[in-house]
Parts: sequence; C-alpha cells; structure tokens
Amino acid sequence: MSSVAVPFYQRRHKHFDQSYRNIQTRYVLEEYAARKAASRQAAHYESTGLGKTTCRLCARRARSLAHEAMQESRKRTHEQKSHASDEKRIRYASELSSLEREIHMARHHAREQLDRLAIQRMVEENMALERHAFEEKISRAPEILVRLRSHTVWEKMSVRLCFTVQGFPSPVVQWYKNEELITPASDPAKYSVENKYGVHVLHINRADFDDSATYSAVATNVHGQASTNCAVVVRRFREGEEPLPAAIMPFHLPLSYDVCFTHFDVQFLEKFGVTFGTEGETLTLKCSVLVTPELKRLRPRAEWYRDDVLIKDSKWTKLYFGEGQAALSFTHLNKDDEGLYTLRMVTKGGVNECSAFLFVRDADALIAGAPGAPMDVKCHDANRDYVIVTWKPPNTTTQSPVIGYFVDKCEVGLENWVQCNDAPVKICKYPVTGLYEGRSYIFRVRAVNSAGISRPSRVSDPVAALDPVDLERTQTVHVDEGRKIVISKDDLEGDIQIPGPPTNVHASEISKTYVVLSWDPPVPRGREPLTYFIEKSMVGSGSWQRVNAQVAVKSPRYAVFDLAEGKPYVFRVLSANKHGISDPSEITEPIQPQDTVVVPSAPGRVVATRNTKTSVVVQWDKPKHEENLYGYYIDYSVVGSNQWEPANHKPIKYSRFVVHGLETGEQYIFRVKAVNAVGFSENSQESEAIKVQAALTCPSYPHGITLLNCDGHSMTLGWKAPKYSGGSPVLGYYIDKREANHKNWHEVNSSLISRTIYTVEDLTEDAFYEFKIAAANVVGIGHPSDPSEHFKCKAWTMPEPGPAYDLTVCEVRNTSLVLLWKAPVYEGKSPITGYLVDYKEVDTEDWITANEKPTSHRYFKVTDLHQGHTYVFKVRAVNDDGVGKSSEISEPVFVEASPGTKEIFSGVDEEGNIYLGFECKEATDASHFLWGKSYEEIEDSDKFKIETEGDHSKLYFKNPDKSDLGTYCISVSDTDGVSSSFVMDEEEFERLMTLSHEIKNPTIPLKSELAYEVLEKGEVRFWIQAESLSPNSTYRFVINDKEVENSDRHKISCDHSNGIIEMVMDKFTIDNEGTYTVQIQDGKAKNQSSLVLIGDAFKTILAEAELQRKEFLRKQGPHFSEFLYWEVTDECEVLLSCKIANTKKETVFKWYRNGSGIDVDEVPDLQRGECHLTIPKLSRKDEGVYKATLSDDRGHDVSTLELSGKVYDDIILALSRVSGKTASPLKILCTEEGIRLQCFLKYYNEEMKVTWSHRESKISSGEKMKIGGGENVAWLQITEPTEKDKGNYTFEIFGDKESFKRTLDLSGQAFDDALTEFQRLKAAAFAEKNRGKVIGGLPDVVTIMDGKTLNLTCTVFGNPDPEVVWFKNDKTLELNEHYLVSLEQGKYASLTIKGVTSDDSGKYSIHVKNKYGGETVDVTVSVYRHGEKIPEVNKGQLAKPRLIPPSEASST
Repeated sequence: MSSVAVPFYQRRHKHFDQSYRNIQTRYVLEEYAARKAASRQAAHYESTGLGKTTCRLCARRARSLAHEAMQESRKRTHEQKSHASDEKRIRYASELSSLEREIHMARHHAREQLDRLAIQRMVEENMALERHAFEEKISRAPEILVRLRSHTVWEKMSVRLCFTVQGFPSPVVQWYKNEELITPASDPAKYSVENKYGVHVLHINRADFDDSATYSAVATNVHGQASTNCAVVVRRFREGEEPLPAAIMPFHLPLSYDVCFTHFDVQFLEKFGVTFGTEGETLTLKCSVLVTPELKRLRPRAEWYRDDVLIKDSKWTKLYFGEGQAALSFTHLNKDDEGLYTLRMVTKGGVNECSAFLFVRDADALIAGAPGAPMDVKCHDANRDYVIVTWKPPNTTTQSPVIGYFVDKCEVGLENWVQCNDAPVKICKYPVTGLYEGRSYIFRVRAVNSAGISRPSRVSDPVAALDPVDLERTQTVHVDEGRKIVISKDDLEGDIQIPGPPTNVHASEISKTYVVLSWDPPVPRGREPLTYFIEKSMVGSGSWQRVNAQVAVKSPRYAVFDLAEGKPYVFRVLSANKHGISDPSEITEPIQPQDTVVVPSAPGRVVATRNTKTSVVVQWDKPKHEENLYGYYIDYSVVGSNQWEPANHKPIKYSRFVVHGLETGEQYIFRVKAVNAVGFSENSQESEAIKVQAALTCPSYPHGITLLNCDGHSMTLGWKAPKYSGGSPVLGYYIDKREANHKNWHEVNSSLISRTIYTVEDLTEDAFYEFKIAAANVVGIGHPSDPSEHFKCKAWTMPEPGPAYDLTVCEVRNTSLVLLWKAPVYEGKSPITGYLVDYKEVDTEDWITANEKPTSHRYFKVTDLHQGHTYVFKVRAVNDDGVGKSSEISEPVFVEASPGTKEIFSGVDEEGNIYLGFECKEATDASHFLWGKSYEEIEDSDKFKIETEGDHSKLYFKNPDKSDLGTYCISVSDTDGVSSSFVMDEEEFERLMTLSHEIKNPTIPLKSELAYEVLEKGEVRFWIQAESLSPNSTYRFVINDKEVENSDRHKISCDHSNGIIEMVMDKFTIDNEGTYTVQIQDGKAKNQSSLVLIGDAFKTILAEAELQRKEFLRKQGPHFSEFLYWEVTDECEVLLSCKIANTKKETVFKWYRNGSGIDVDEVPDLQRGECHLTIPKLSRKDEGVYKATLSDDRGHDVSTLELSGKVYDDIILALSRVSGKTASPLKILCTEEGIRLQCFLKYYNEEMKVTWSHRESKISSGEKMKIGGGENVAWLQITEPTEKDKGNYTFEIFGDKESFKRTLDLSGQAFDDALTEFQRLKAAAFAEKNRGKVIGGLPDVVTIMDGKTLNLTCTVFGNPDPEVVWFKNDKTLELNEHYLVSLEQGKYASLTIKGVTSDDSGKYSIHVKNKYGGETVDVTVSVYRHGEKIPEVNKGQLAKPRLIPPSEASST
C-alpha cells in the first residue's frame, strides 16, 4: 500500500481522477499515445550510443559526429579503393550500411525526444491553467475542526495543546499566551510546536505555576482567519494541604508514580454527579470516557480515590474500566463509603479527573428511635491475646443521644459473633482481650441509646493475634545458590531457665474506666514461651493485688479494668515460663484513671454562602481545642420548621463543606458539631438563613452571531443572549471585530449595548470581517463568544428576505414545543408575508417543514415530536419574490418535559381582580418574569399590571373585556428554559368574570338560611347564621312587610362571634301567620333570607308550640322524663321501664294492666328516677295495655304502653335475638317414634320465628317431620327415619337484627347409631304396649274383719292374652274352696277368700305375664278380729306394680 498521505480535500470529498482535465489536454495525450505506439516497431534497432539521447543539444552533437564519421569513412574508402581488395570493399559497404542504420535510428530517437518534450511542455501549461482554476475552486478560509481543550495539571507535568484546522492554501498557525505571541525559538526548552496533516500541537514542558494562562491558536491564510483558545491551570501540591469539597475546586490528590507512558487524549463524555445512597443498597458510579487513539493492548490507567485514599478491588468495592466506561461499584453500601470520589485517568500527557460527593444515609433502624450504625472500625496494636478497637460515632440528629457501644468479635471463617463487653463502653475505643494466639479475628460495633441498639457497623479488616516482636527475634542470612540460614535470638541467648523481669513498664493509654499497660519482654527471655502477671496497688495501701490471677497474659500489653475513679495506682509486671516466675519489674509512676481526651468545644461562627441551585457552601471556625478530633457533623433545617436533618453521615475533617440535595428557592439554616472519641460537642450557633440559589458569576458567552443586513458600509448583527446571566442581570454587551487577514481585534463599542442587535459602521466594502461578543453584569465581563464566521461587507440586493434571527425554544413538553423568532431586518423587495418552520432530528439529514402554509406569526407550536429525541430547528421568511435565507440553526433541543414543570394558572384575588399567576422555584435574583400575549412582550400599562415577588409573578387585567381573549405566555430568564402558556378562551373568561363580579359585589355567605325552632315553653325562635359578621354589621327582622323592634314579645339579639341573629317570640298564636324576613348588611356585603309560614306549615309550627307549652306545664309536677318502653334482658325476661322526674316522698307510683292494678313484690324507689316491671316468660297471655301512673298534690301523669300487635312481635324478635345467642349445638335424641334433633335455648316460644332445613331445603311441619319445642328447647321429630333422611340439618332462629344458625350432619355413623337406637326404642315401646299388665282395681293394703269374704278384683291386659297367677307370701296360691280364682273375658281377674281368718293375713300378689313381659301387683291383707281397733289404711292408694322382663316371662 502506498504510504503517500492523501490531501485533506480528498479525505473530506470524493477522490479526483483524470476526468477533471479539459478536452484539449485529453487530445494531446491521445496523440502522444498514438505516436508512441507507431514507434514501437523500430525499438529493436536502438543504438547503444544514440539511443540514450534525451535533448536537442545531444541530437545536434550526434548529427555532427555522424557527419564527421561519414567524412572519415569516405576518406578511408577512397584510400581503400586504391589499396584494398574486393573483400575490403565488401566489408566497407557492410559497415557503411550499418552506419547509415545507426544514423537513421539516432535521428528517429532525437525526433521522438523532441516530440516528447513538446508534449510535456504543452501538458504542463494546460495543467497549470487547470490547477489554478481548481485551486481557485477549492480555496477556502481556515476552519477549525477540533478545538483546543482546557487542562488542569500538576506542577512539573507536561501539557500538550492540540487542535485540527483545514483550509487552502494551508493556514499558517501562530500560538499566543494571554494574547502575546509565543516564539518557540526563544525558549526551546519550554515550548515546541508540531504540525502533521493539519493537526497542530503546542508542547509546554515541565509546566510551572506561571504557565497558568489562556492559550490561543490563530490559523491564517489569504482567505481569512480562525482561532481557538483554552485555559491551562497548573496546580501546586503542598504537603498537609486540606482537600476542598466537591463543586468548589478540584480535589488535591497525590500523583501515582506508575504513570502510563503512552500518550492518549482522554475526554469525559458523561460524568458522575453528586449521589445519594442508603446503607445496604448497591450502587455504581459511572463515567463515560472517550480515549483517542483506542488501542486494545494499551490504554490509560483509571484510578479511583476516596478522600485522598486510592481505592482497590475488595469485598465492598469493584473497579471496572473498558468499552468506553469507568465504573466503581459498591456491593453493600455503608456510611464508611461516604466521601469525595475522584476518577483520575493517568496518561503520558497528564491527568484528567472528575470528582463528586457520595452521601450514604442510615438504613432504617431495626427498633424505632435506635441510633445509626457506627463506622470506620479499625484495629490497632494487635498482639497474641489483645487488640485495641476504635470506631467513629454515628450522627444522632434525629435520634436520642448514644449512651454507649457494644463491641463484637468473630473468628475469621466462623459466623459466631461474641459480645466483648457486658456494659456499654462510652468512648469510641475499647481494648479487647482474651484472644487466642495465632487466630484471626474481625470486629464490629453497635451503638446503644434509650430506644435500643443500632444495626452493626461494617466489619473491620481481619487482624491476627500474633506478637510482632517474634519477627524481630529471627534473622535470615542468604548464602550462595539460593540457600539461607535462619538465626533465632533464642539460640544466641543460651540456656535460660527462669526469665528476667520485664522492663519499661508504662501506661500506653489512660481512660476513666481502664488503663492499658505496656512493657518490653525480658532480655534474655529464654526459649520457653513467656506469660505475664500484672499486679496493682493503690498508692498508700502497701498491698499488691494480682490482676490476672485466673488467666495468664501472653502479650506485652494488658488493659486493667475495675479501678477506683480518682484514685492513683502503681503497677508492676512479672514474667513466667514453665521453670518459674521472675522477679517483679520496676514499679511504675503513680497512674490515676481519668479521661485524657475530653469532649471537644463547639465550633465557632458558621457562615453559609450560595453555591449552586441545590447546594450551599458551609464554612465554620474550628473549635478552640481541636486535638484528637474525628471531624465534624453538619445539620440543616428549613427556616421555621424547627426540624433538623443531617447533611453528612460520616465526620469530615476540614472546616468547609458543600451541603447538597437542598430545594431551590427554600431558605435554610445550618449548625455544626465537632466529634471525637469521647463524644459530641455542643451544637454551634446557627448560621444566618440563606436562600438556595446559584452563586453570582460572570455571564456565559453569547452565541448565534448572525448577519442580518449589509449595505456595503455597515453590517447589522444579531445574537442570542447568554444562557446564564451568572445570577445577576446582564447589563449589556461588548463587540470586537477584525478583518479576515488581521490577527488583532478592535473594539466596536466603548459603552455597553443593551439590545441583542447592533449595526457596525465604517466597514470596508468587499472586505471580510469576523466578530466576537462578550456579555457583562455587575460581577464583570464574561468570556467572549467564539469568533463568528467571515461576513463579506457587500450590499444585499436580493429580492428575497434576509434571515430571521434570535430563535428561541420554550414550553418544551413531552411531544411539543414552541419556537419563537424575530423578523428579518432585511425584508427584500416586498413585505414579508409569512414564515416556514423546518426541523429535523440531529442524527438525520432530511429537514421537515412543520407548516405547509407560511404562518404570519413570529411563533409556532411544533407538535407530534417524539419524546426523548433531540431536534434542531430553522426558520425561513417568505415574501412575494420567494423564500429567503434560512436562519441560523437552533441549538439541539431534547424533547421531554422537565420534572415538576409548572403551568400558568388563573384566579381572582380578594378585591375581585382577575389575574394569571406563575410560580418558578428555579428563579434567582437575576431572573426576570417576562409576560407576553401572542408571544409578544406586554408593554400596555393601561390594560395590564405585572407584580413579581420572589419566585411568584402575576399578570393583572385592569379592565377585562373580550379583547383580552388569546394566548398568554411567560418565560423566566436565567433558568433552564422555564416557560409556559395559557389560553384565555370565552368559557374561562366568563368563569373569571362571574367570580370577579361576586367578589366586587359581595353577599354575606350564610351557614344557614332563616329557620325556626320551638322552645320548651312553647316559644318560637327564628334564627339565621352567617359565615362571619363584623361588630359593625346591621340587621333587622320584617314580619309581613313590617319591621319588628326588639321588645318583650319579640326578643331580638345577635352573636357576632358566631354570626347568629335570632328573634324569640314569647307567644305564638294564630295571628302570627305570614312571611318572616331577616336583612343583614356588613360593610358592602348584603344578604337576606325569608321564611313563609302559611297554611299547613303554619299549622304545624302552631301545633308544636301548643304541645311544647303543655309539656312544659306537665313537667311542673311529677312526670315521666321517659315514657314506658320495653327491653329484653340477658335472662330472656321482658322489662317494662320508665324514667320519672320531679318526685317527692308523697308521690305515688302504680302499675296497671288492662285497667287492673298489678301487685309488685317490691315498691319502686322513686328517688332513683327509674321504675321497672318484669315479665318473666312472655306469652300471649301477657298481652294487654300496660299503664304507669304518677301522682301527688302537684299533679298527675300517665304513661301507657300497648303490649300487643307489632310491639309484641318486636319483643318476640328481641327475645329471639337474646335467646339465639345462647343456642346450643344440635343434639340427637332417639324415641320410639323416630329421631329427634334438639337445640337448647335459654327461652323458647313457639311464636318465635325459626326454621328447620334439610339439605338447604326448608322443612314444613307434618306427619313425617314434626316441629315443636318446649320452654327451653326447640326440636325436629323425624318419624320413621329412612336413608332419605340423611344429610345436613340446620336450625335457624331469627332475631330483630340478626339470625343464629346451628347445623348437624346426620349421616354416616351418627345416622346409623341413631337409627339403631330408634329401632331399639320402638321395639321396647311395642313390647311395653303389649305386655301383660294390671290396669287397675287393686289397692295396696286391704283390712277386713275375720269371718267375712274378701274379693280382690282387677282388670288385666295383654296381647296376646296374658297368663294370670296368684301368690301368697311369694308362693303360688293353692286353690281350694277357701281360695277361689276366676278370669272372665280374658281381662277381669279376681281372687275370692271365703271366711277370712287371721291366717289369711299376708301379702297377696297377682302375676300377669305374656311373651312381652308382665308385672306383679302386691296387696297386703290385714285381718282383724271383732272388737279390735281397725288398722289405719291410706285410702285411695293403689298398689304399685313390679315389672317382669320378657325373658322371665318367656322362661316362666
């Protein structure tokens, strides 16, 4: 492949071939090619001598030589004619022929060379003409493709500034430092310049602080100039310098020594910003990076820093760099991760960096009110069995203060956490003892306050329980061939038995609750493992107490607890091994337990200054005693809320901080507190309130410089105002100009230009000019704009209009926006008739015209855009001669509504003035609310009035009418394009006018219209209530068109506080029928209300007044305050009750039913004010009219209750409700008739509404299913049950408000058992019915005088007929003439005893039986003699039968 560089115009355009040459040149070349082809046939005759002739001089010399040779040949031939033989003549002829051929060939080549030279000259001349024409065609002024980029570097680093420019002829580039020319030859060690293929580079070697400046590069050729500039900031790194917070200055970080030695150009396309996270979340900080060139095997080094500390891959952080992105991921956020993060891209050319702060909030506490977790847990001074753990306390702005901490430990590899301290430790440091030598541990800390215990902190880094002194007791000596010798001090010390005493015993740390002792091991110590024993003694006691009697200490450190506060102690240490214990060490100096670190004092004055729209810089004076400080916590509060929130969740060490995440436009106050290991200081004094706004700066640069008109001697320029005014209004602009072939700029105006359009005078016709503009405010002059393109000062004469200018995009929403512009300055030959609006997406080539017909307005709403896409716009003016020049293309616009976008709202104020309002939280002190109608600024002070206060603005309509209909708009300067519009249509206008009229012509709002009420004495009160009444309000009552004055009969009053106006009429009679009106006036407001009392309405109120009057008279004596009413008790009793009042001892109370008095067991106590009558079990017999009377000498009162009809039904329903709550589960009872389902209740009455259901079908009482019940039971009788009767049975009782259901599943084993029992009972009943039995006739005792005849007769029954047997004294009676037995008709049995004697006394039994059983009846016969006293017998007492089971009956 060819290595020749391609010219820039072939890189940017199509490659050129021979087709660009003209026709004449092509003809010459074709002729030359034809001649060359014809001469190829003679090429093999080429002579070695003449064939290399290349010019006319050579050809002439060749012809001269040929002529001389010919003369010589002729002379030689002549001599040879006479001397040579025929053979020589033949050879001569041959040589002559050869010579002639050579001459012919020489002439031919000479002619060919001459033709070639002629053709070459002709081609060169034609090519020169075409080259000149082509160069004229491609000539252009310099154009900068890649601009200079600003750099911030460290001192002693090199800076490489580069940019790319194109132009023809190739531009000449000159470099400037602060507008002074840089000459590399004057200082070659400092500066060097390169230029390769249009890329110009300025090298600044080993930059120092004086190299901080603005550097410019100016490219110039005959067609014009182009320039670019950048800033170079050289930073000094000083030891101990405090890092500055985010958003103030770049963070000072130490440079890495491992610098990538390949040059890359690094640009941050997308930076990470201030980020907020919560403990426990995952988070990634990302930065899009463009690296040029992009090499697969070589790339810059990406380094992440947090607060000066380089971050490496760990369990908590993961680093990534590749595919154009650098990322830092957090797997589990903790407050330890809070801080200022910096990404540094390290290359040979320097360091590119970006920084932002990461805030990490506390996770939700496990217990409400518990503190946040501690942080930054670290281990110090680790030994064999001892380590000191330190941490930082959490910020407790919103919780109660921390009262202590618990320290937990865990062996590495295990998950069993063990609490190290029983009681909370109050300082952020704790010595942990009892570790096992050789094992590794991790630690965590939990904070405690009055509400509970916090979440645990992030675990510390693992630490090994090893003595670092052990490493010092071994020495390694390296010898040849990689061998080494390890020497231990144990070998050098010899054989030591009992060790020596420790030395240098001292207190390495003293606190209020413990003292940490440290000492040096004995020397020599011996080979055996050492342990130590510590002894303490209170000064003056004279006795020693061993501290660690139970556990030996292996480390030369030990924390002694349980010391008396304020008492001095001395200590000594003994060393021991298996051979014995050493002597005690030297005694320490007296040590008194006390806190050597105290709570810090409060920070000094706190000052808050503006920074950005969402952040504030807070600075404070350091406390007087700042030793051992962990840092500071900052709190903020919205003014007036008295609710403080933490700004940072990890202590910061410097006295300046940027508080982020604030609400724009809100006012805040700040306070600071210092923190160390002991605790927090008092809060500092609160700062002064500050409103969150961006800080004041110089305005940004204007842009969009456009040529609007030119008359050959002047140019009219237009431009766009700066995007940001710097927080202060832009006062005006300065314009500089220069001609295209000049490098120096010249001031156009010495005084400020207030508008964004200006005509530059005194220009040279046909000259090219470029301009730059700078804006100014109270802070100063901002950066100038980039130079404009080159404008030729040539008068415009085209018939079409010039370009529109000042394109402004506003009201950006999700699918639409509004485009505004200003009319062209140059209209053309005819007036402008309209405008065409074009737009396209930034990544496309084709423009779309938004309006088919030109719009006559200078605004246009572009709709149907795609949300989330980026567009650019341009406008073309139209007149009768055609479409004019296109405006400058607008800046790219991202189509999406900003979060929290506000819209214009309409309203009416308290005075009835109609207004349009708008609120903008983003507004600053420099912002202006610009109102417009139809997108033209409103300047008519006769029609409108504008009031702006803070972030609110209102447009008032002075004399609103139909001409005010239209579209109103507003835009807020010095914001991110905040704007809105409002369409005032007829409907909205009428609504506002109606509301305005109501306010300007007010009515007193009424809470209640005129109403009446009848008072207890029969008085009638008329009243009305307004929303509010002032003390100066007036009122009057009018009855039937006559005003009523305040009098004894009409008592009129007004309660202004409640807005109540009332009139009380003492006697309301038939003469008071009519219309009642009350009229109210309060200032300008009026109202009235009327009440018509005629006909039935009047009769109703008159009757009510009479009733109330009678009631009042009734209550003058004993009366019922509550008339008779009934209620049902939990015992299902009906209680008739009434309440009485105004009674005395003589008052008599009586109960009546149907006019008859009711006797009660207990006389009611009238002093209790209540009387009751209990009806235990209600039934129909209790129906009637119940009456209670109350009387004494003052009067008589009666209360009546008719307990029947609906009242009776309601009571039954209430009884059903109470009883239904006591319903038992359904139970099965088997009888000889069938299966009975029973539900027991506290009370049951057949009049209660109950239903029985079988398989959800209601059951009606009949032969098969009988429904009934008793006093406390309801039952369902299933007669002759069969398989069809299986299923679910439901009993439901209905109360007055609810019903109660009980369900039983009569199937399966339950049904089988019940059926078996029924069949058994049925058989037993049948047997009982048909067994033998004595129906009656026999007494149990019979007395008879001897000599008489005794006849015992009874009726027997049985089916089949029973067998009858008589017994005497349980023995079968032997029949004879004395004892006669008879059985007539199978049912009349008799025993006759003739002539009874005393021997016949005894027990006689009749035994009646058949196969179903029978019974025995005993009769005692007592015979007495004549003259004896007749024995006493209970008359009428029949004999009791004794049953005979069927088995006995069948056996007998």
